[in-house]
Amino acid sequence: MPEDTDIELSADSMDAYVSLFGLNDQNVALIEQECNVSVALRHNHLVVTGAQKDKELARQVIMLLLEMIRRNEHVDRIRIRYTIAMVREGKTGQIEDSLKRVIAVTHRGKEITCKTVGQRLYVDTIRNHVLTFAVGPAGTGKTYLAMALAVMALKNKEVERIILTRPAVEAGEKLGFLPGDLTQKVDPYLRPLYDAMYDFMGADSYTKLIERGIVEVAPLAYMRGRTLSDAFIILDEAQNTTSEQMKMFLTRMGFRSRVVVTGDITQTDLPAGKKSGLAEAVQILRSIPGIGIVEMTGKDIVRHELVQQIVEAYESSKATDVSSGKD
Repeated sequence: MPEDTDIELSADSMDAYVSLFGLNDQNVALIEQECNVSVALRHNHLVVTGAQKDKELARQVIMLLLEMIRRNEHVDRIRIRYTIAMVREGKTGQIEDSLKRVIAVTHRGKEITCKTVGQRLYVDTIRNHVLTFAVGPAGTGKTYLAMALAVMALKNKEVERIILTRPAVEAGEKLGFLPGDLTQKVDPYLRPLYDAMYDFMGADSYTKLIERGIVEVAPLAYMRGRTLSDAFIILDEAQNTTSEQMKMFLTRMGFRSRVVVTGDITQTDLPAGKKSGLAEAVQILRSIPGIGIVEMTGKDIVRHELVQQIVEAYESSKATDVSSGKD
């Protein structure tokens, strides 16, 4: 007969438990399903019922999730499934280590930490390499974490400025048909970068830094002919660069600069038959010391649960096409 395991909740944990259970107890229902246990609240205890191995799994998962909630991290179904998978693989310590590392703090005071082991590897790689390539699907935090590290480097006076750039690739809509001058035409391509910087700096501080030239957000074409020294440089959506553009960008790097190149090779908006500069660079530069390459996966997606399922479905479809000989 299954025995009970008690998890005693302190006063501050009682508030966290409300978030843990989720709307209509859907979070705890997922824990019960995935861990093969029953979970109930009795006074100030969570009571877990099931086989000993399953109870221990659930206990570790619950304690980790409660710690995330205490740190104001959002706990959803994808976060719960990831935590369960990591505990099963014996990587509890890696999750705990990630939770303890504060990468940056937003202008509203929210602490930013790594949510997956892949994200932690990514952050460590950026810190330990002058040039880092991050390849992976949407929602893995590639751009956001790079932004966080850039802001911290600026605040710590490790660099004198931040440069954010991305290629303005025409994805179904011609630049010439868009209203406004050149700056207004390329603004939609750069909007995600603005949004992330607002999060870390606040709109007023960001505007002042832009006016002083300490933060620069510009299309990739604006990088030609420049040498970028004493800067933290982020090239976003790099899968949409051509070979020529990527080589041009990489050779702009100056002394005391740190460069992060991010992108998803599976989502290019280049014309048919045009090879991605990101894919080529990762292949050519992989063996060069001092260059870090991080390949993130669907496990590292921290957006809505459906995003992970969509990515996995496309990857499965692609694998099926390859095995059947389709182009």
